[in-house]
Amino acid sequence: MSRGLVTLVNPNKVHPPIAPYALDVLTTSLEGAGFEVEVVDLTFHRDDWKTFLTEYFTTREPMLVGITVRNTDTVYAFEQRPFVGEHKEIITEITRLTEAPLVAGGIGFSTMPFALVDYFGVDYGVKGPGEKIVVDLADALATGRDVSTVDGLLRNTPDGIVRTSSALTPLLQVGPTVVKTWQVDGEGTYVRRSGDKYKVDNGEYYKRGGLAGILTKSGCVYRCAHCVEPDAKGGAVARRDVAVVVDEMQSLAAQGILDQHTTDSEFNLSIQHAKNVLREIVRRKHASAANPLNDLRLWVYCQPSPFDEEFADLLSAAGCQGVNVGSDHIRQDVLSGWKVTGKGKTYYTFEDTERLVRLCNERGIKTMVEALFAMPGETWETMRDCVQAFMALDATVTAFSLGLRLFPHHPLGISIAEQCAGVRTMPGLQSNTANGPIVLKPLSMCSGLVEYEKQFMWDERGEFRLVCYFSPDLLEDAGTNTDPNGRWSRTVEYLWSLVDPADYHRVMLPTLAGMSESENNYADNPFLIGLTSLGYKGAFWSHWREREEILREAQLAGVVR
Repeated sequence: MSRGLVTLVNPNKVHPPIAPYALDVLTTSLEGAGFEVEVVDLTFHRDDWKTFLTEYFTTREPMLVGITVRNTDTVYAFEQRPFVGEHKEIITEITRLTEAPLVAGGIGFSTMPFALVDYFGVDYGVKGPGEKIVVDLADALATGRDVSTVDGLLRNTPDGIVRTSSALTPLLQVGPTVVKTWQVDGEGTYVRRSGDKYKVDNGEYYKRGGLAGILTKSGCVYRCAHCVEPDAKGGAVARRDVAVVVDEMQSLAAQGILDQHTTDSEFNLSIQHAKNVLREIVRRKHASAANPLNDLRLWVYCQPSPFDEEFADLLSAAGCQGVNVGSDHIRQDVLSGWKVTGKGKTYYTFEDTERLVRLCNERGIKTMVEALFAMPGETWETMRDCVQAFMALDATVTAFSLGLRLFPHHPLGISIAEQCAGVRTMPGLQSNTANGPIVLKPLSMCSGLVEYEKQFMWDERGEFRLVCYFSPDLLEDAGTNTDPNGRWSRTVEYLWSLVDPADYHRVMLPTLAGMSESENNYADNPFLIGLTSLGYKGAFWSHWREREEILREAQLAGVVR
């Protein structure tokens, strides 16, 4: 007998489609606790989503509805497109159709959970991994237990939004924003399905998107100034059992989903665990020629270090096709201020990046090396040094990003708010929709977490104003660095000038509106939509060098204009 129906909704309408992995995780955990679970996925109902919701809720009476928010916006400083407005419209429609309480979560939600519980008007929220908290919430609703006993749950109460930390379980206590490792189910295999109308259809996502996600661990021990992951996923590493991870990968491969991409913060954190996952893949491949893992094409995120020959050999043997490495910069004087461990120390040098690319090239593994420009201390000189060094690497693709989206709980966001102190703006703060100086307040000066978090996405009138940052030391036209909606156009043009046009085919560069057909933002990108519509598989960047030919093919096929 089912203990009740829980409906999970994916409101993400951005294409190319990315499967809502979190809903597979929640479905597995809730079903294991005796609940019936259905997924209402709006990704493939972008135009008829209201009709789809109406038809669903007309015949269903769930006890709880969950909403996943993968991204609050594009997180791309030159586009600044918010998604949460569309999400709120969907949530408003759901509340019209059902009386069931709503709980929101997801990685994007977790970057500003108090603000989004308030903005969406939902009953509950979960910051960080939700598989245990949502099951506990469903159990409380099913049994009539007071939901204030659900550890880690954000509750929208008449007295404000609070996060439960039960005195009965002091080891599980959490602060207002901290994510703990107990929230992760490290022992169970997440069930991945294809072809079920009311589950996540991984096969359809693979067909239209060319990849499936796989999680081996959650959380990150580093404290990089620009990164939301330690705050949103947890500041320690919660490892999943090696066998259940590979069971999940094998299940996906058996469904014909052969291109799988790690969704860890970085795959080579906790390097021995990563090696053990690879060893188990290799062991199963050797044990049977019929094992679907023999056709696995693995894609991974990594930091430049640790990355040794044994790791490279294991990646190759496991079927790794590509490594995306977040090297970010070459200059140690720049990195030492923002790419650091929990103790504030840098943890790699450019020589580590060079070794990683060499080891991958020797084994036929593709590489994408990423640089991030315009952090504090960035100048045209430091940019030039980085471009020259990165272009000398024999990487498959080199990506240069410019500008940073600020979030309330990553170190740079906290620091900028403290420097503003509610009375001044700071050079480099920018928003495409700013109507005046951007003045942030530290948490200590705010009425609470809702007010503190909201200022990073909305202005005082409640209008969207996504706060970004560009180093004020970059050579721009007079006034740009202090203009709240200035454009760092000279720096974009300078960055392009640093790359030989003969190398444009292997470089991703930031673009101004109308500057290039090869924009590298993700959301509804014509190249990526053409790529996936034509059936290309694997990491999108692995096809970047052939983008002109692929775009022409897509245009001839009528897939894109």
